[in-house]
Amino acid sequence: MRQDKFDFMSEYKELHSGFPLAKPCPVIGITANFRDGNAALAEAYYASIIEAGGTPLVIPPYANRDALVETLKHIDALLLTGGADIDPRYMGEEPDYALLHAVNPKRDEQEILLARLADDRALPILGICRGIQTLAVAFGGKVYQDQYAGIGGELLAHDQEPIDRHVATHDVSFVHDCMLARLFGRESIAVNSFHHQSVSVAPAGFAVAAVSPDGVIEAMEAVDGRSVIGVQWHPESFIMNSDLCMMPLFEWLVEEAVLYRKAKEIHSRIVTLDSHCDTPMLFEQGYRLEERSDIALVDLHKMDEGGLDAVTMVAYIPQGARDENALARATRSADSLLSGISVQVERNNGYVALCDSPDKVYRCKQEGKKVIMRGIENGYAIGKDIANISRYRDMGVVYMTLCHNGDNDICDSARGNGEHGGLSAFGKEVVMEMNRVGMVIDLSHAAESTFWQVLELSTVPVVCSHSSCKALCNHPRNLTDEQMAALASKGGVVQVTMYSGFLREDGEATIDDFMMHLEHAISVAGIEHVGIGTDFDGDGAVTGCSSASQLRNITRELLRRGYCESDIEKIWGGNWLRVMRTVQVAAC
Repeated sequence: MRQDKFDFMSEYKELHSGFPLAKPCPVIGITANFRDGNAALAEAYYASIIEAGGTPLVIPPYANRDALVETLKHIDALLLTGGADIDPRYMGEEPDYALLHAVNPKRDEQEILLARLADDRALPILGICRGIQTLAVAFGGKVYQDQYAGIGGELLAHDQEPIDRHVATHDVSFVHDCMLARLFGRESIAVNSFHHQSVSVAPAGFAVAAVSPDGVIEAMEAVDGRSVIGVQWHPESFIMNSDLCMMPLFEWLVEEAVLYRKAKEIHSRIVTLDSHCDTPMLFEQGYRLEERSDIALVDLHKMDEGGLDAVTMVAYIPQGARDENALARATRSADSLLSGISVQVERNNGYVALCDSPDKVYRCKQEGKKVIMRGIENGYAIGKDIANISRYRDMGVVYMTLCHNGDNDICDSARGNGEHGGLSAFGKEVVMEMNRVGMVIDLSHAAESTFWQVLELSTVPVVCSHSSCKALCNHPRNLTDEQMAALASKGGVVQVTMYSGFLREDGEATIDDFMMHLEHAISVAGIEHVGIGTDFDGDGAVTGCSSASQLRNITRELLRRGYCESDIEKIWGGNWLRVMRTVQVAAC
């Protein structure tokens, strides 16, 4: 035997002769099988990931929740692998042992949980064979305990033993214009087949993407903006015969992982800020900031998962009567909501802080703390008492929306009757007083007459904390191009929102609709005058970004469109904090 076969030094020296030591590759977590007391993984899975440019990380089956969550922090995509049957009790069905083959309880609970936790973080996911079934069960779909009994009739032999696994035995047809059809550039492909379970009902948010000639569901993919695909065949097997025909699937996963990793790294370096959410409206329903909420789109869990550093929670006061008693009730309601925000933060002060200045926000970012700022939505909250403005600013309120849906004593609303022709006399005092005390003026919901008068009167920049573009959706709440350009010329910022009715005139909005508005605003106002104000928990949310946990998807979309990190930093809070600083410094 030649001695040089054992000489690794030349390879070692080659690796270390230049910088960087190795090309950065996204980390793809791959679930392992479990048999005979051992974790195991077929070579084809990790060979396919390496060939696609990823770094494989094997995840053995274990139940420790802390370890699972920590693992997810260090991967950029998840691959769910094939294996034994899934216990039907996870679908609420009693097992029919005459139909089932071997189940693998060691994997079931972990992988269903892992799929949900990965999805919470908007991680790209690929499910293979058992993996597509895991995705179906995890998200509320159904899987046949045995497809031959469940479907009935004559089916293909979806068991090609003893034919080699890398040999294709039947075709699958793609649904028109699905992601898989675009990846492979074809209407159908030849696949291998060895399974007796298959998806019977795709879960909500997924669509069937491929079927075999006998009608068996061979693939499904997320249609709500998530990067999730499941296939019933075994695409990894082909590489073991040096056949790269299935590489488009693994390349897709790695490419999505690259974007996810970049977005994650950018979020670790910049301050990400959402300028408007209505979560305090849910306090009376038992909401707690530290608990994962089923009713709220913003909580500490979702902020962490989505890489959101700071959010402005507003005391929203719906427009009501304007007599003395009604105005007093509005002020008390605002006081109560603002105090409620303080209580939520104080209860979790090891993880989150109340901030009312850009310096404090940046300091919390360095300390690893989340940030809650406070705002008021609807100047109705101050009644007719101008002193309430300085009182609220002293409490830490950073901005106030002058009105909501209806004229008030300050100004006319976009959904009002034009009572004042813009600002009232009292409203002009409010503008000057907000300038004086360093409270940012928010013109979302304001009539155009109010907008133009405030822009002329204010000595500092103003904002629209949650608005969108009238050129793309003709809603009275949206801003014209002329308004956005004027706002920018005065140093202000428009924060594009996710309320579906402001993004499109019919149907449910998607993240693509949101991005169209964001990019239109950038084209009109400039990159230094645009940001994000989701309106989460005030009916804001879109398919593909349905809670704070999915906000990193916006960064991924910005990266897809070629925005650099400095641009993303401006959009994700830098512009907003600049305006806040300008307003506060002018008041000193």
